[in-house]
Amino acid sequence: MATDASEATARGPVRTFAEDYGLLVVAGLFAVLGLAGVALYVFGDTAYARTLLDRYGLVALFFVFILEGAMLLYFAPSEALVPAAVAVLARTAGGYELPVVVAILAVAVAGATLGQTCLFLLAKRGGREWLLARPWFRVDEDRLDRFGHMFDRFGVLALPLSNTLLFTRGMLTVPAGVAGMSTRRFVLLSALGTLSFEILLAAAAMGVLELL
Repeated sequence: MATDASEATARGPVRTFAEDYGLLVVAGLFAVLGLAGVALYVFGDTAYARTLLDRYGLVALFFVFILEGAMLLYFAPSEALVPAAVAVLARTAGGYELPVVVAILAVAVAGATLGQTCLFLLAKRGGREWLLARPWFRVDEDRLDRFGHMFDRFGVLALPLSNTLLFTRGMLTVPAGVAGMSTRRFVLLSALGTLSFEILLAAAAMGVLELL
C-alpha cells in the first residue's frame, strides 16, 4: 500500500487520474457524442447542418467536426461541412470574407483533431478488440485490418495522407493508437492532414480551383 501511495505521489494527481480513469472519461465522452450524433441523424440531414451553421455559427461547426473526427457523424457527409460553412458564414454580396474563411478552417481542424484524438486515445488505452465490441464504433473488423496493414506498410506518413483523402479520412486513427504512436505526434500529423483536406474543400467552394 505504501509503495502504491508513493508511486501515485511521484506521478502527480493529474497523471494518476489520467492513467487510472482516462479510458472511462474518454469512453463516456464518446457515449455522449454518439447519442448526439444519433439524435442529429434522427432529427436532421444535410440541410439541418446548414441550419445549425446559420443559427449557431462557428460553435456549431466546432461541435459537428468533433463528431466527424470521432467517426460519429451520421447526419451529414463530412466533405459538405466546410463548403456549407463557407457559403453560410463567409459569403457576402461582394465575394468571400477571407478572415471568416480562415476562422472556419481553424475551427474545422481543431474540432476534427479533437475528435480523432479522443478515438486515438481509446484505441491506445482500450485496444482494438475493446473498440470492436463497442456499439458506437462503426468500422468492421475486415476494414480495420486493411487500414492496419496500410499503416504497418507506410508508417506514420500515411496518417496525414489518409486524412487528406476523401474515402480514407480518419481510418488510420485506430491503427495509429494500437501501434502506440505518441499522442503529440498523432495530433500534429492528424491536424496537418485535416488542414490540407479542408483547404482543398474551401478552395473548391470559393471557385479557386476553377481558376487554376
